[in-house]
Amino acid sequence: MSSLLVEIEHLVREFRTDGGLFGKRLTVRAVDGVSLAIGRGETLGLVGESGSGKTTLGRVILRLLEPTTGTVRFDGEDVFGLDRKALRALRRRMQIVFQDSSGSLNPRMTVGNAVREPLVVHGLARGSEADGRVAALFREVGLDPGYVTAYPHELSGGQRQRVGIARALSVEPEFIVLDEPVSALDVSVQAQVLNLLADLKERRGLTYLFIAHDLAVVRHLADRVAVMYLGKLVESAAAEALYAAPLHPYTTSLLSAAPAPDPAVARQRVVLLGDAPSPHAPPPGCVFHPRCPHPLKSDICRDELPVLHKGEGGRWVACHYAHEPLPVPGHGSTSVPAPGD
Repeated sequence: MSSLLVEIEHLVREFRTDGGLFGKRLTVRAVDGVSLAIGRGETLGLVGESGSGKTTLGRVILRLLEPTTGTVRFDGEDVFGLDRKALRALRRRMQIVFQDSSGSLNPRMTVGNAVREPLVVHGLARGSEADGRVAALFREVGLDPGYVTAYPHELSGGQRQRVGIARALSVEPEFIVLDEPVSALDVSVQAQVLNLLADLKERRGLTYLFIAHDLAVVRHLADRVAVMYLGKLVESAAAEALYAAPLHPYTTSLLSAAPAPDPAVARQRVVLLGDAPSPHAPPPGCVFHPRCPHPLKSDICRDELPVLHKGEGGRWVACHYAHEPLPVPGHGSTSVPAPGD
């Protein structure tokens, strides 16, 4: 049995946009040639700003969206080559917890029935047996089984997200995509849900793809972290190594924006100028170069796309100046102004 559960190779997903009246239809490459692998029992944190393509990547992996090109293998099986029947069987092994707990639950269905439905659809349990399994799942995620008769609007955001987790667990999956599972929750509730996810991983031997825009959120859960920017993978490394010494300037800026665990430690921001470029018209060369704060930024950044290459310790980075990374925020460093500031 391979140690890898999910293998992604050169994955591309494009969207065609409506140009409107007399407008030109445009192509947006939301996921642009991403290659990744996730080991069994591993948590891979996938991080990037809004619009970076991380949610699209998660949904293509599960084949909730069809790819434009590329390959995804789950336990050695080509996900995109499966027919409807085989894909339905695979759905038991791959699940997702959505960011919007309200939108992912039917407002006309009790939360107990929402968790019960996958059991019936996949023929895992019916009648009193299904009721018993739903009650057990509620207890496992920290909910009183008495809530099975409640409707989504009667629960708090944290409680609804626990229902979403219970529903994902109901079919006993091996792999779960966690799509910003705590971003809409209060900070205190975030911690509770993150602890729950960590406990479930250990108890059930789960594999996670944890999607987030905040590196601080995935810090204590991820074994490895991958960083996306404008559809491209720009850095991937073991979590400990990436947090200690990021190689890509974008990763450094994300780390500098994360709250410091110790308020007594001074932290200076690596501030990025402007907004991310339009995905309709990405810049030539390195897609990050218009906002890059690296003092060595040069013509090669504007003209030549950096290749994602493997470095020491199994680290991957796409930067022409990865050999001279920016100082790590929070380690006595100062912010690096963008050229021209």
